[in-house]
Amino acid sequence: MNRRKFIQTSSAAAAASAMAVPGTYAANSIPMGKAEHCVMLWLGGGMSQIDTFDPKKMGDAKGKKAGSYYPSIDTSVPGVQVCEHLSKTAKVMEHVTAVRGLNHDVVDEHAAATNRMHTGRPTSGTVTYPSLGSIIAHKRGAAAEGVPAYVLLGYPNIARGPGFLGPEAGFIYSTDIGSGPAGLARPKSLSSSRVSRREELLSTVREGGAERYSGDKKFSDYDAALQESLRLSGPEFMKVFNIDSESADLRNAYGSEFGQRCLLTRRLFQAGVRFVEVSYSDNFKNGTGWDTHNDGQLKQHLLIQDLDAALATLITDLETHKLLDKTIILINSEFGRPGEFDSGGGRGHQSKVFTNVIAGGGLNHKGAWGSSNETSEEIEDKPVGVPDFFATALAAMQIDPNENLYDGDRPVPITDLGKPIAELF
Repeated sequence: MNRRKFIQTSSAAAAASAMAVPGTYAANSIPMGKAEHCVMLWLGGGMSQIDTFDPKKMGDAKGKKAGSYYPSIDTSVPGVQVCEHLSKTAKVMEHVTAVRGLNHDVVDEHAAATNRMHTGRPTSGTVTYPSLGSIIAHKRGAAAEGVPAYVLLGYPNIARGPGFLGPEAGFIYSTDIGSGPAGLARPKSLSSSRVSRREELLSTVREGGAERYSGDKKFSDYDAALQESLRLSGPEFMKVFNIDSESADLRNAYGSEFGQRCLLTRRLFQAGVRFVEVSYSDNFKNGTGWDTHNDGQLKQHLLIQDLDAALATLITDLETHKLLDKTIILINSEFGRPGEFDSGGGRGHQSKVFTNVIAGGGLNHKGAWGSSNETSEEIEDKPVGVPDFFATALAAMQIDPNENLYDGDRPVPITDLGKPIAELF
């Protein structure tokens, strides 16, 4: 039996087995949502779940007593509490589910954990897996003509990229939303007539290249990317980045630079972008960003307040524009933090239990899903693996998490055997 026949036979056997065993997810029983857009709010460094969405009894950093750093408050969902610095989000928690039993096995390596929480897979030396954003871009494409499917508001790296799906599933990115996407914004000194002359010259070069390299895939891929960049650098798409056209009250409600990126995200969705990643990059408010070792803990509340304003305003803004039920919001971070305090008064890394968030998308939200023990260091109920979290997001985006992607002619499951949280659908 050759390799391909073996895979086909094994897949058929596995599918038959799933159909026969009660409680497993056969292909026709996968819950599906109705979302059209997805935004990932990336909190690089490791958001402390015990200080945000999974609060416990108060601890004492100086006395090294495990517990929360901030008092907790009630939310709009009875029985669900969050940190006091999430006061705005608490009022709209009926649109939110804090997944409190998330877990993986990468602890002390930020890069590997970042890769895990973008691709849903362990780092591999042989396969470069696509990110969630690239999977969604590949499967759904842009929601309108003339815009990219995937926009990254932050710094690019391989974890955020298309992997074996190739550049068509890649992103355009912006590190400064005021100047638009990197490499696409035209200098203000260029008049429209100069731009036209340059494009005419470029057209001549492209036509010559097409004749010289007829049938060459590398040239055709490059030429297609060039055509795409010319289209995206035009005035229609670039005007989406003009958030100054929004009211001052709304811009102030969104708050910090991170919040302004969230405001831009709503505008990108209105233009037809399918997936946006918004990276939190203001690491100097507390000295460390979300990697709250040592003194980073002391002013962690500044980061949480930024997140609170941005998230709550994004939820209400999307609802105002009738986009909330069509938009999945993910709060993602590479791992969490233990309830114990380290020698410097901060917190170390923890991946055996942490919290990420899913909101919007027309889902049946619970406020919280799953639970951890009194120090948020052990899962007590409803563990959720990273593949399950990804499968939930994909199903919400009307993408069957049982499907295969293809690395050349090699089938690769779209998630690492993840199952959606069916109760959210």
